[in-house]
Amino acid sequence: MVKNHHLAKSISDASWTLFRQWLEYFGKVFDVPVIAVAPHYTSQDCSNCGQEVKKALSTRTHKCPHCGYLDDRDINAAINILMKALQGLAQLPRGTRKVTPGDEMTLCLDGETQKSKVARRAKNPRQR
Repeated sequence: MVKNHHLAKSISDASWTLFRQWLEYFGKVFDVPVIAVAPHYTSQDCSNCGQEVKKALSTRTHKCPHCGYLDDRDINAAINILMKALQGLAQLPRGTRKVTPGDEMTLCLDGETQKSKVARRAKNPRQR
């Protein structure tokens, strides 16, 4: 995704963090729960029986030797992520309130937007 190997991890982390903040913000605005799910072992666990099936990254098909379930690796992982999210949703407290229009500024970066690097620099005229 990112070609600069020195900054790739930082850029990717920042992008995903911002993406997640936007998801959480719009989830609150539209009263839709947003659940973060740890992706660990989601493609290794069988979505049908729950048994762990080790496979290499190059293996694109999930075939469970325990129950015989056969599907694409990504679909199996998506089902596992959905199940984890639904379990997390069941544990959320009831009665979460919908965000009112006055709350939007509070939710959006605490009412402030981050200044660009150029705007953050001191704008002192050069002294001669």
